[in-house]
Amino acid sequence: MGVDNEIKGKLALITGASGGIGAACARDLFAHGTRLALTYSTNKDSLEKLVSELQGQGQDVKISSHQCNVAKEKDLQRLFDEVKQEHGQHPDILIANAGYGKRVSSILDLSLEEWDYTLTVNLRSSFLLTKLAVPHMLAQHWGRVVYITSIAAGGTSINGCHYSASKAGVQGMSKNLASKMGKEGITFNDVAPAMITGTGMIPTEENLRGTPGDVANIPVGRSGSTGECANVVTMLCRTGYMTGQSILLSGGLK
Repeated sequence: MGVDNEIKGKLALITGASGGIGAACARDLFAHGTRLALTYSTNKDSLEKLVSELQGQGQDVKISSHQCNVAKEKDLQRLFDEVKQEHGQHPDILIANAGYGKRVSSILDLSLEEWDYTLTVNLRSSFLLTKLAVPHMLAQHWGRVVYITSIAAGGTSINGCHYSASKAGVQGMSKNLASKMGKEGITFNDVAPAMITGTGMIPTEENLRGTPGDVANIPVGRSGSTGECANVVTMLCRTGYMTGQSILLSGGLK
């Protein structure tokens, strides 16, 4: 069996691509020649600016944009229908990035509604996206699935147990699928960032001050960048011998 790690010309679906880590992933994969299907929930203007930026680079690489609330199953099904219509196929690469994490540290302050919604957006949508993406990948015996999780999956978090549970669930699902589908040419991995600034959750290092994620507690002495997260995502897409792994991107923070 030959080794096929070429992603140029492949189609990548990136959820939550209007900013932060999702936009950085779009830029890096585009630089490697991948076609893109990008989603946003409410921030249409930001995604349109990103698409214009990429199209302005002069590469003949198709990009499509799609509105999608990943908490809604009907939106996810419609998304895949639109991608098929726009690109003539379903994605070869799935980057499940769209997420939610309202900062509620104490379980005593955490409502059942907040718990349910967090798991719906972070875990249930990852399951549904994967279920929709896998048939095409199976048919061609090639696929890459990368989930954006968090250091919180291991318990270390400036957020509460709801967020940790949702991300831990994604990690468990990823490892299970990796063991079951490796021989089918599909890899499953997750990137677990910690204290990445330039995102909706952590705009600047100032937002970390006085928390366990304060840069004073990070061995490298700074927060991470969205571009550094995208570097790891692209590496996983280009490395078919790596599967079932959770890559902690934390500057040494445990």
